Amino acid sequence: MATNTESEPDQTAQRSILRSFLQTLVHNKLALLGAVILSFITLTAVTVPLIIGYDPQQTNLAIMLQSPSIDHPLGTDRYGRDILVRVIVGARTSLFVASLGVGVATFVGVTLGAISGYYEGVVGESIMRFADMIFSFPALLLALALVAVLGQNQYNVIFAVGIVYWPIFARITRGSVLSVKQEDFVQASQGIGERDYRIIFREILPNVTAPIIVQATISLAVAILLESALSFLGLGVPPPDPSWGRMLAQSRDFMTQAPWWTIAPGMAIVVTVLSLNFVGDALRDALDPQEEELLDTEQ
Repeated sequence: MATNTESEPDQTAQRSILRSFLQTLVHNKLALLGAVILSFITLTAVTVPLIIGYDPQQTNLAIMLQSPSIDHPLGTDRYGRDILVRVIVGARTSLFVASLGVGVATFVGVTLGAISGYYEGVVGESIMRFADMIFSFPALLLALALVAVLGQNQYNVIFAVGIVYWPIFARITRGSVLSVKQEDFVQASQGIGERDYRIIFREILPNVTAPIIVQATISLAVAILLESALSFLGLGVPPPDPSWGRMLAQSRDFMTQAPWWTIAPGMAIVVTVLSLNFVGDALRDALDPQEEELLDTEQ
């Protein structure tokens, strides 16, 4: 009973996360713009392909490399495929891969980080040294190696994104757990003999979600860039699914002849990543101003 009473302020703070974020949006115009753009991109990527029923792989050589027009607002590519439709469907691909990849990274990183922070000593240090080993590899190089070994498909790309980025979540979670586990409500739970897994997942983790949410939002932007880079290099999401990175790769030889083919997916990547960064900054300001300090917390 004492544990629930002492942790009540923290639970109340968790319920106010959305309210704090919305208040920050009102005063942060860039964050508000980013949230609106992200909502529009997500809604468009999910609904438009279902509404128009247009096949992004449909070719028409009679209109190949056509400049932007009323019928094709962003022009067509070398196969006469509508670039606007392919950019919209590519958004669905990028958001799906980035979201699931970050989800994998969050689940693995938070779990291992919580265990590392709660059990210091050999267990905790072993986990963090393994995380440091992953950190030592450049993200793109490690992702390329994983996809090359596992094979090129959508779910292997998701797995690669998760493996590359779980250490950052582990370090953030570890730093938060090291701080929270000194609180009275955790000590009380230990004193009454609660099992460790219940203390970790029911008492500690609900009180360290703010920095994790912030990092997840920022990691989405980085994951989109990573997926685009993999697709650009030919090891991302395989055809026939459209991908912004592969569209950029395919348009390289036509940059002077058909610049719209390159500009459309390039701008889609830039706008999406900037919007996610704006929203991530707003979340950090609203929920966890000390988030950066957690990265350096090692004891």
